Amino acid sequence: MLDVFTNIRLLDILDICIVAFIIYRIILLIKGTRAVQMLLGLAVILAVYMASRVGDLYTLNWFLSNFLSSIILVIVVIFQNDIRRALMHVGRNPFLGGMNSDEESAVIDELVKACGALGGRKIGALIAIERDNGINDILESGTVIDARVSCELIRATFMPSSPLHDGALVIQQGRLAQAGCFLPLSQGLELTKDLGTRHRAAIGLTELADAVVIVVSEETGKISVAVNGGMTRNLDATSLKKVLRRLLQPRKVKNTKQKQKKG
Repeated sequence: MLDVFTNIRLLDILDICIVAFIIYRIILLIKGTRAVQMLLGLAVILAVYMASRVGDLYTLNWFLSNFLSSIILVIVVIFQNDIRRALMHVGRNPFLGGMNSDEESAVIDELVKACGALGGRKIGALIAIERDNGINDILESGTVIDARVSCELIRATFMPSSPLHDGALVIQQGRLAQAGCFLPLSQGLELTKDLGTRHRAAIGLTELADAVVIVVSEETGKISVAVNGGMTRNLDATSLKKVLRRLLQPRKVKNTKQKQKKG
């Protein structure tokens, strides 16, 4: 051990720090997603493989050896959505197009008011909010709106008489960009049967991108938020506002912490 510490170079320390940072970012990326369960499954298979070698279980060892020999291909197939999301993180776009914190708060307030009003009348809604990664290549294009985010316009879009009420309303760069968009449905078999098409579409988009999707149930009026392939359900206006602030205003939180440290 003394030889190791004696001969270590600054480049070795830098190398270790880079690898540790990459692993840390990967953990943050897959945290709370189905990828964690898949990794645990692969870890179990690896443990069984090691046990088969120690216990001389030749048939099981041969089978798992052939499986693990193609592990790179298996990982690419299983984690293709997570790998895609990770690669898109390389080129980040600022959320809400560089808006200041007051403008971001105003957008969130309008979203909360609109969802609360729609939920109170049991009018279904699906609102996708783009964050760091672009989602144009995932969406089936709808009708271009390019308007300021307002409670009245959101409510009007999802009225049953509106021709755009069936699709998703998409917010990009802090503006209402498109309406009537169709999102990819989640194929997750573990989803509960009480989730409708809107909820599955919300989860489906967040499995492919880091977007945040708000769902208002037409049957119950309950509000849900999907992110990273998961969903938080049964939110009221207060809890929805807290969730959106946490997910959509990371810069404001960061700046506040920096000011507290300086103070």
